[in-house]
Amino acid sequence: MKLGLRIDVDTYRGTRDGVPELLRILDERGIRATFFLTVGPDNMGRHLRRLVRPSFLWKMLRSDAAGIYGWDILLRGTLWPGPVIHRSLGDRLRAIADAGHEIGMHAWDHHRWQVAAHRLPADVVRNEIRRAHDAIGESAGVLPTCTAAPGWRCTPELLALREGLGYRYASDCRGRGAFQPPHGPPQIAVNLPTWDEAVGHAGIDDSNFNAHVLASMNRDDLDVLTIHAESEGGCKAPLFEDFLDRLDAEGGEACTLGELLPEDPPPGRLERGTVDGRDGWLAVRYDPVLG
Repeated sequence: MKLGLRIDVDTYRGTRDGVPELLRILDERGIRATFFLTVGPDNMGRHLRRLVRPSFLWKMLRSDAAGIYGWDILLRGTLWPGPVIHRSLGDRLRAIADAGHEIGMHAWDHHRWQVAAHRLPADVVRNEIRRAHDAIGESAGVLPTCTAAPGWRCTPELLALREGLGYRYASDCRGRGAFQPPHGPPQIAVNLPTWDEAVGHAGIDDSNFNAHVLASMNRDDLDVLTIHAESEGGCKAPLFEDFLDRLDAEGGEACTLGELLPEDPPPGRLERGTVDGRDGWLAVRYDPVLG
């Protein structure tokens, strides 16, 4: 039973503090994972504008976002320019590659992609993709071999903008299994809930979250869990360690997403959809049964 372990690194703080802690946790257990890196300006404070939406405000409150990300994040990209992550934290990025983990491209500007990529001019988006790709290669010492859109905000048009960069696969949507869309490399969908999606719903909290994730696994199909350097590499690190130990006790094995990629995935496509616990739309694998 294999579990693809996807680690999203979204912010300056997550890169600086969360990455070293996660590398320690994984090294102690001999686990290799897939890190998707954000390397440009940390403008995540601009998400404050979304607090006017009740669903986003509720998510921030029930997941204690300020406690996880730090109050200083409110200033990044608002009162002062967000720090460019790869310029001062290149050693953190190189440490990921040196430890043998799979390196993926997440974004240049995480906030900008998540809120606006689908409506920006194609040449602007293409330029940000290239900047992130090249910055990872320069800082980590290896070029990314895979990619994942921030917040699973992706469209068929955006898929086409990343062609030509040699990515082995992408993980841009929620759903089950791997498939080959009309444009771009194969997709590996994410099926398991993230911590911030699950807590506060149906009685889920830290005491039973790990059991909830283990019970949600397909086991006979591809299972992919997304964690974040800011949470599982921060105050939720003990919870994450407990999850890995429970997975091991049940005979499971965490691995990179690349290890789950089948040789010839079936055709498929992504579309806009929703996921419980998340605010707004995101890309999901099209289900022909549901239409």
